[in-house]
This record gives sequence, C-alpha cells and structure tokens, in this order.
Amino acid sequence: MDHILVVDDEPAIVTVVRERLEREGFQVRAVASGEEALAHLDADPADLVVLDVMLPGIDGFEVLRHLRGAGDTVPVILLTARDEDVDKIVGLELGADDYLVKPFNPRELSARIRALLRRQAEVKALEARLASEASGSPDEGRIPGALEESVPIEAEGPVPSKAEGPVPPALRPAQGGALGPQAQVSKTEGPVPSKAEGLVFDHSQRRAWFRGKPLTLRPKEYELLRFLARHPGQVFTREALLSHVWGQESFIDERTVDVHVRRMRAKLGDIDPDVQVILTVWSVGYRLAEDI
Repeated sequence: MDHILVVDDEPAIVTVVRERLEREGFQVRAVASGEEALAHLDADPADLVVLDVMLPGIDGFEVLRHLRGAGDTVPVILLTARDEDVDKIVGLELGADDYLVKPFNPRELSARIRALLRRQAEVKALEARLASEASGSPDEGRIPGALEESVPIEAEGPVPSKAEGPVPPALRPAQGGALGPQAQVSKTEGPVPSKAEGLVFDHSQRRAWFRGKPLTLRPKEYELLRFLARHPGQVFTREALLSHVWGQESFIDERTVDVHVRRMRAKLGDIDPDVQVILTVWSVGYRLAEDI
C-alpha cells in the first residue's frame, strides 16, 4: 500500500483529500506545518508528498528545498492557491514533480498521484535493469544498442566543454590533412572549466569534477552532463538528449534519460547538496543551471 503524506493547514481540504485517497486504497497521513512534514519524512519516508505552498512557519517551497538539498527524490505535488506562473516555475525549479491550483477536484489529484507513482515505479525498474546489465562489465552503464562517441587518439588532453562543440567534427582533418582549429584547443594541458562554472571536464580521460572534487560517472552520465554543460540554461527535451547523447539511431526508452539524471543529481548532491545543478522543466525536459 502506497504511503501518501498530505501537508496542509486547512482541515477541510485535508479531510476531503484523505477520504478520497483512502477510498482508493492509499495509506494517508496528514500534518499541518512544514516542520512536522520534515520530521515525519525523516522518521517515516513517504511514497509521495502532497504539499501546500502556503504553510505556517516553514512554507512549502522551503520544505521542498530542504528535501531536494538532502538528496530526497520523493515525488512531490504542490498545492497553491495562487494561479501565477512565477509560483509554478519556482516550485518546479526547486524540484516539484507536479502542481495543482486550489480549488481542485480530488479525483484529479488522485489521478496525478497514480501517474507519478506509476512513473516512479517504471524509473526504478529501468534503473534496476540497467544496473543489472552493467554489473561486472567494463563499460558500466552502457545501454545495448546505444551509440558511443568515439575519441580519436589524436585528441589528447582535456577539452573545454562548450567551446569545443561536438567532438567528431572538431577533430575532423581539414584540407591538407591538418587538424581543424578546435583540435588545437584539445591540446590544452590540465582540466578545463566548462561554461557552467563549477564543472570541469577532461574529455581525453572521460573525467569530470564539480567544485574541485572528482565525480564518479558512468560513460553515459559523463556524456549527458558534458553535453548539458556546453549549453547552460538551454532546455532540452528527453528526445533531444537521447539523440545528442545516445545517437539518432538509438531505440531507447525516454525514461532512460530520467534514470541518468537521477543518478547524476545524487552524485552532484553528495558534493554540494545546496545547489541544484540539473533542473527539471515541467512537461519539457531538463536544463543545466546557469549559476552553479
């Protein structure tokens, strides 16, 4: 039975939501403040949180910021009484998975909860399958059928993440057999910062650092992070990321991107839990934060 935590200080809303969800087979617990919500989640993690933005004391945004900063990926649906884009954008960029504007239909809330839990279950199943396939393999994280980006042996030394552009064109010989101008950049000694400050890549060794500390990334995690770092602030759909990172001919489920982003967020959060590096753009895809 899925455990749903409802965080709202309006008794009437809590009663309606509890009755609806319990009727549909969910186990529901309710608290009326942000402090209670954090204490409850620390002691007894929930499968999903329905979180009101306007709470006494610590508001819903602060609760969400604390959860994501601590690396907690529990699905969160925000409830807001203000139908303003800025509130929705702030909530989603802080890591909310969905939102509803009050007043709302309890049936719609239930449908959204089921959709999020179903997606969460699918992502976990895919993550487990990928981990199983990668276990014991030197190409850990490589997905069957995915296209790997080749690294010519001439491309020695680290490469700036955004300035270089795609590797194959950059290293393609120019007329007369000489390497193109971007190949000259690849000769730079020492790791080179990306355009997203805080991230450094050494493409010749497929290594990355965040805040000066090394990141242990699987091959596709490295490629995905490096691609996003070359375009900080730009939003990419899952389909676009699959095309750029896995290859246009790859027939891979789009949820693969979610799995890799989830892993990267956890690893980045281990180094600096106060910074959201990869942001979710609701109903679109992902972007790399510009101010990291």
